[in-house]
Amino acid sequence: MQNTINLNELIQSEVNRISLKYGKDFLDCEDLIKITGLGRDNVRNLMRSKTFPTTKVGKRQVVSVLNFVTWLTLNNAQSEVQNG
Repeated sequence: MQNTINLNELIQSEVNRISLKYGKDFLDCEDLIKITGLGRDNVRNLMRSKTFPTTKVGKRQVVSVLNFVTWLTLNNAQSEVQNG
């Protein structure tokens, strides 16, 4: 019996969970530190990278929960394929 994962359902479920937990649709540096467990410098470097889907709001950089979860899910799937 093969287990199939519907990525859209997985992403939507995680988006809903994070949005409810943090009470917002966009995450800032502090939120990403809490979610990922990474240090401030690492999160700031991540937010500056060209592959990370940030949006600029005034002088602040934020990422939508949907874009963050999608980016995280797809990057994890790619690294598992490369390392697997």
